[in-house]
Amino acid sequence: MELADLAPHHFDWNMDGRVAIVRLKRPDRKNPLTFESYAELRDTFRSLAYAEDVDAVVFASNGGNFCSGGDVHDIIGPLVRMDMKQLLSFTRMTGDLVKAMIHCGKPIIAAVDGVCVGAGAIIAMASDIRLATPEAKTAFLFTRVGLAGCDMGACAMLPRIIGQGRAAELLYTGRSMSADEGSAWGFFNALHPADALEAEAIGFAQKLAAGPTFAHGITKTQLNQEWNMSLDQAIEAEAQAQAICMQTKDFERAFKAFVAKDKPVFEGD
Repeated sequence: MELADLAPHHFDWNMDGRVAIVRLKRPDRKNPLTFESYAELRDTFRSLAYAEDVDAVVFASNGGNFCSGGDVHDIIGPLVRMDMKQLLSFTRMTGDLVKAMIHCGKPIIAAVDGVCVGAGAIIAMASDIRLATPEAKTAFLFTRVGLAGCDMGACAMLPRIIGQGRAAELLYTGRSMSADEGSAWGFFNALHPADALEAEAIGFAQKLAAGPTFAHGITKTQLNQEWNMSLDQAIEAEAQAQAICMQTKDFERAFKAFVAKDKPVFEGD
């Protein structure tokens, strides 16, 4: 499957080499999500698991903001009129977006500028690498609208990134985490000026795309699967995973390049 010519309706999709760049489309509203954009993003990330022409993804900001979460009028309003079965269908769909990001097999770099709240904060959290501007404001603001902080995997994933106590504070209060806090706490890998953010994210993604991409997929799988393993299980799983990678041509290419004192050129097989 190839996705270079993908033309989604509810977000922008561009290719830079073998790096896909995703942007939500509504900068005038700080890029809120709708039922349709949730579903289309979910389906796209599911398809990425089989895409042969994409090796990394940048989830970019648009118009100075990342994502303002679920649209108040298009999502929140209809939700208060739904019955339990309809509500559960919706919350499962939003969770499926996170699952699709986790299982897409490609590293995802979030480039966060400005507002990054609600489901937007979840999308950043579910990415593998997070870069931000000093102006980024991240909030898991579910309690601000009368909901629990346990949305789309937040109670499982956020403590693993920033620690239990810090995650508990953000999820109970819904307050905004500043970019400096996010950097100090390990939520953001680095901060960059707004005019350099996207280029830094794409450059990072290009470096990953030029690496042993099959092995990167294995790394992503193990990073997520080993949450539920004992140490003995994790060590055995990594032994098997590494033995698989040792059968790739990229491993042989790296050895030959080392012997020849050259830089390896990886091809992802």
